[in-house]
Amino acid sequence: MKLYYIPGACSLADHIVLEWIGAPYEAHAVARDLLRSPEYLAVNPSGQVPTLQDDDGWLLTENVAILSYLADRFPEAKLGGDGARGRAEVLRWLAYLNSDVHQAFKPLFNPARFVADESAHAELQANSRTRLRGMFERLDARLADRDWLAGTRSIADPYLFVVQRWAKGKGVDLSGLAHLDRFAQRMRDDVGVRAAMKAEGL
Repeated sequence: MKLYYIPGACSLADHIVLEWIGAPYEAHAVARDLLRSPEYLAVNPSGQVPTLQDDDGWLLTENVAILSYLADRFPEAKLGGDGARGRAEVLRWLAYLNSDVHQAFKPLFNPARFVADESAHAELQANSRTRLRGMFERLDARLADRDWLAGTRSIADPYLFVVQRWAKGKGVDLSGLAHLDRFAQRMRDDVGVRAAMKAEGL
């Protein structure tokens, strides 16, 4: 397998999951300025990361699809939830992170995509940080009586770790969210997480 990634991007979640699975894989860093190159667009027509190339050359895009595929292809890793409800819990939190939390960061990464007037960027980003604070409070409450979002370690947890890193980097207030702090430390102490981050130069 081959993972196309940008260091610290949402593709870090897939990188961590590949480490947890333990199957052979290759990680290929994509320079941000080459995302729209003809060569990479032939791999991923959206010009985004992650992309997973399977052993037979099959290409899969979209983070949720890749994470779900890895959980299904390697059930022995036990990252997809146990039974119908366990699987649903994993997908519930994976969907929340991908569709709600991830999207709420976009004004912080590139406010000009939303508002052309530069004088309005600060207010837009302040509103985004406030919205994200509420989302992280919900995630913190979820972790009050469990170590992992879905109850057991799953493909959702690396995604949460990624957006926590973004929050710290983009000035989102995470103060007082002790359960999230413990979760982040648990992830930082994990051998697979450390290996993926070292490979990405983080």
